[in-house]
Amino acid sequence: MRSLSAILLLALFAVAFAADAAPLPAAPHPVDIQAANLTLHAQLYKPDGDGPFSTVIALHGCGGLGGPSDPVLPRYRDWAEQLLKTGHAVLLPDSYGSRELGPQCRAREPRLLARRERVADIVASRQWLMQQPWVARDRISLMGWASGASALLWAVRPQLPSRHAGPDFRSAIAFYPDCRISSGLGWSARVPTLLLIGARDDVSSPSACRQMIDGARGRSALARIILYPSAWHDFDRANLPLHPISGGSDPAVPDRGHIGGDAEARADAERRVVEWLAR
Repeated sequence: MRSLSAILLLALFAVAFAADAAPLPAAPHPVDIQAANLTLHAQLYKPDGDGPFSTVIALHGCGGLGGPSDPVLPRYRDWAEQLLKTGHAVLLPDSYGSRELGPQCRAREPRLLARRERVADIVASRQWLMQQPWVARDRISLMGWASGASALLWAVRPQLPSRHAGPDFRSAIAFYPDCRISSGLGWSARVPTLLLIGARDDVSSPSACRQMIDGARGRSALARIILYPSAWHDFDRANLPLHPISGGSDPAVPDRGHIGGDAEARADAERRVVEWLAR
C-alpha cells in the first residue's frame, strides 16, 4: 500500500512539474503608433532577442481585433503564435478600437473604408516598424482576413506606391477578401500576393477572387489563388463548427452565409503561409 501511495505521489509531482515546465502562450505587448489625427493602438508579438526579425502586419476582419476580456481574439492569437514559432514578429493594428468603434460586420454605413482609413493604418504601421531596430526592414509582409484582406488588396496596388523611403512590402497574404470591387477595377499587385479562400464561401465571392487573380496575369507581381473545395468562410478558425449565420443582430459576424472551420484547409494554409513568407 505504501509503495502504491509513493508511486501515486511521484506521478502527481511529475504532472505538476510538467505543467510548470510547459511554455506559456506568448503574450502580446500593447503599442501606440502616432498617425495623422490618430493614435493607432496595436498589439505586438515579438520573438526574444535583438533581431532583425521578419515582421508581419496582420489585419483583423470586420469583427475587430479583440474582445471584452482579450486584446487579441483566438483566431489572430493562434496565427501570431504560429508565426512566432517560425521567427516572425507580428504587429496587429486595431483599426476599430483606436477609433472607439465596435465590430462593423453589419454596419449599414461603414465608418471605415478599406481603401482609405485601413490603408492609412497599414502605412502608419509600416512607418513605425521601419523605425524599430529589431525589424528586418526588407522583410515586412502583410496578412489579412476578410475586410482586413480587402484593405490589403488596396494597399499592394501599383497605384499606391510606398509613401516613404525604404524597401517595399516583401509579400502579402489575403484570407477570403471580398474581391468584387477590386475585380471590377482591374486589380493588380506590386508585391507577391497569395489569396486563400474556400470554394463554398458564400460571405465573400470566390468567383470574383478567381476573376481578379486571373485578370492580373501579365501586368502584376506574382499573384496566386488557392481555392479549398470543401471550405467555407472563416475556414482557418480552429474548433468552429460549420453553421449558417443567424438572422440576429450580432455586429461581430456577417449578415448572411455560413461560417465554419476546416481542419484540412487550415493545415494546408499554415504550410503555405510559412512558405510564402519565406520567399
